[in-house]
Amino acid sequence: MKVREKAAERGHRLLKKKADALSLRFRAILKKIIETKQLMGEVMKQAAFSLAEAKFTSGDFNHMVLQNVTKAQIKVKSKKDNIAGVSLPIFEHYQDGSDTYELYGLARGGQQIDKLKKNYTKAIELLVELASLQTSFVTLDEVIKITNRRVNAIEHVIIPQIQRTIRFIMTELEEKEREEFFRMKKIQNKKARVRAEEAKLKTARMEQLKMEEEYVPNLVADDRDEDLLFD
Repeated sequence: MKVREKAAERGHRLLKKKADALSLRFRAILKKIIETKQLMGEVMKQAAFSLAEAKFTSGDFNHMVLQNVTKAQIKVKSKKDNIAGVSLPIFEHYQDGSDTYELYGLARGGQQIDKLKKNYTKAIELLVELASLQTSFVTLDEVIKITNRRVNAIEHVIIPQIQRTIRFIMTELEEKEREEFFRMKKIQNKKARVRAEEAKLKTARMEQLKMEEEYVPNLVADDRDEDLLFD
């Protein structure tokens, strides 16, 4: 039980360190989310103004964009980041293929369309980063809750239960030790009484033998006196 108590305390320390590390990363991600959202608002505002400017200068260019769509140029890939044993999904954007809008600068309003494309590309990149941060935030939130529940369970349930069991066992062992001490003391007292009785009997027997030894020479002396008398 003492070994189990030490293991529980060691597990509590490790889980506490894990919870602290996760909380530190959680606060860092939260701060980054706030900064990214603020930046996202600015970028989306610039992108909206760019769209208005491009429509004002170039008119309706939706059909041109739709005709040039072949495949996605900005793609997203995912990877894993390990934080204190917790796998966090990380999303990253990358460019795939060439730009299909390179010649728009030659047409009317090409500069505004190019500015519009850059602003929305930046917005998409921020959206991917924000999605990665939000996913990591939600994952860490769940893991921190589970870890804190485990820490509290070990601290307030498991360790006190083990300590109560140890105290109960120690009390029983001390009681058994007292009973054993009392039993040994009774046995020693009984042995002492038996030895005392044996010594008393031995002393009495020795005294009896001594008296018998003294009585025999007296009888011999009496016999000699009678012989002399009859003679």
